[in-house]
Amino acid sequence: MKIYMAGVGGMLGQAFWNVFNSRHQLKCSDIDINEEWLTYCDFRDYLSYRSEVVEFSPDFLFHIGALTDLEFCEENIFECYSSNTLAVENACLIAKELDIPLLYVSTAGIFDGRQDTYDDYSRPSPLCHYARSKYQGEIIVDSMLSRYFICRAGWMMGGGPQKDKKFVNKIISQINSGATELNIVNDRLGTPTYTLDFARNCQELLNSKFWGTYNMVCGGTTSRLEVVEEILRVLNLSDRISINEVESNFFKEEYFAPRPASERLLNRKLELRGLNIMRDWKVCLYEYLNSDYSQAVKY
Repeated sequence: MKIYMAGVGGMLGQAFWNVFNSRHQLKCSDIDINEEWLTYCDFRDYLSYRSEVVEFSPDFLFHIGALTDLEFCEENIFECYSSNTLAVENACLIAKELDIPLLYVSTAGIFDGRQDTYDDYSRPSPLCHYARSKYQGEIIVDSMLSRYFICRAGWMMGGGPQKDKKFVNKIISQINSGATELNIVNDRLGTPTYTLDFARNCQELLNSKFWGTYNMVCGGTTSRLEVVEEILRVLNLSDRISINEVESNFFKEEYFAPRPASERLLNRKLELRGLNIMRDWKVCLYEYLNSDYSQAVKY
């Protein structure tokens, strides 16, 4: 299969490359050319995006990239919707013209957090511009195409020190800076998503052709606090680094974008289809830390 992958210069794109490269003919693009297998393409520019994809003539289009910094999105609304919504419409127009399916990556952040957990059939209610822009992307895909996969990720982990800009790497960075105490919120619930498992489960969906929207997170629900406790346990640092539990307001100046109290997803539809291969989050975190951070933790 020939697959065009757009916006794959980050942590999730690295996993898609690792999983799909040996099985399919790929063309991968991003605005950040940080790998030799990447070419430049700004998917916000419809004509440029279309030209790239049409020239490759793929069997499938993966639209993966997005602006994921919530604070940046709150302060730069034009860029937020240009990258996370209008670009998705560009992808749908191209997929429709070429009569090929589309895979679009969405987020657990589209829910308002009033429930403890959300399955694939729960009604989204985004709180911030980032979440709203991603949910509008879902609406566009569903309204324009009949053959598509919308895959919702949770708290992403993967990519290692070079590409991980999310929670795990931020904690590792504090550890490497010599921190002996970590301020960790005790009021944020969610479900991690290991990028490699996510990409592998997307491959399962491609094989199935059961089109639609899927929650795709690791097994088990957790919290920011429990994730940090597990990181310290895996790294054998529980006795050397203490945790100071704080509420989210502690970071209100740095992280001012509205966030749901719970982003816990359940892979209901994957389970019903018999397609859920996502492993438990603790298993994935252990694998991730030992494979990507075995030489990176300096404490």
